[in-house]
Amino acid sequence: MKIKMEAEKLSKKHESQLKIFALNGNPDLAQKIADQVGVPLSEATVKHFSDGEIQISINKSVRDDDVFIVQSISDPVNENFMELMIMIDALRRASAKTINVVLPYFGYSRADRKTRPREPITAKLVSNLIEMDGTTRVLTLDLHADQIQGFFDIPVDHLQSIPLLAHYFLSLDLGDREDVVVVAPDHSTTKRARALAEYFGAQIAIVDKRDEGDDVDPLDIIGDVAGKVCIVIDDMIDTSTRMVYSANSLLEAGATKVYAGATHAVFSAGAAERLQSSKLEQVVITDSIKLPKEKYFDKVVQLSVGPLLGKAVEMTYNRVAVDSLFQDTATEQLYMKNDLK
Repeated sequence: MKIKMEAEKLSKKHESQLKIFALNGNPDLAQKIADQVGVPLSEATVKHFSDGEIQISINKSVRDDDVFIVQSISDPVNENFMELMIMIDALRRASAKTINVVLPYFGYSRADRKTRPREPITAKLVSNLIEMDGTTRVLTLDLHADQIQGFFDIPVDHLQSIPLLAHYFLSLDLGDREDVVVVAPDHSTTKRARALAEYFGAQIAIVDKRDEGDDVDPLDIIGDVAGKVCIVIDDMIDTSTRMVYSANSLLEAGATKVYAGATHAVFSAGAAERLQSSKLEQVVITDSIKLPKEKYFDKVVQLSVGPLLGKAVEMTYNRVAVDSLFQDTATEQLYMKNDLK
């Protein structure tokens, strides 16, 4: 009897637990994910030495636990990527049962193919390194190109922020839905524009920029935008030059108002100042990337993907398929239960 009781205690002691770790890429979002799941963030010490080397210590046992690491590979990109790689290695050596990497923003995702001779496919390299390091599963958001999922030979859950952005824009007083046009800032984002337009039952337009200059040309607009409220949608805003050009061209073509929507706020090379001084009404983004105070501006509206990613973490831990998160009704209910901002 005593042996049986000890065996039961040992079995309970080693039951798989859900543990979430935050690295320096986006600790605020990691906290929102943990709050959604209902667990505290697990403790780890991340130290950067003066020469740039990184040391990570996991403060409590993770043996036989299901571990989730939240890290956006954003500025500083290489530093955050190395933090992630070292953390995965530490967890693997600490005998974690599964190592699940939550990548709200996948850095290097724009380098997904060769466009010139002797050019690397860096997104594939990054995927290989994450997988080779011992990752069990990747959970990510709005990859720049869908085919990046195929760069991995491990499960990848590719979540979408379109329902979140749609829920916000639908809450605004934009007039009649037939007066809304969703705009792709280039041909590669047409699929994304169509996905958002379906929420409004709206038409789409495309910005067909044919030269490298800054001169606005209303003839660059494919589609009817005259007298319409336009929403320019993209997966990310980096330098913002394309977004600002799109807004100017749309207004020149007769649009009444222009809003910008994107998942990832990279905001490099003076993008925040450029967007603030633009003719855009609002710039709606998510918190997939940690936005420092100096990059906030009056026109920016930041929505949280914490509830979505948290729900995905919870479902993954409970071995439940996450396909329901791609259904409009499920995502709408999720966002309605949480504060958008």
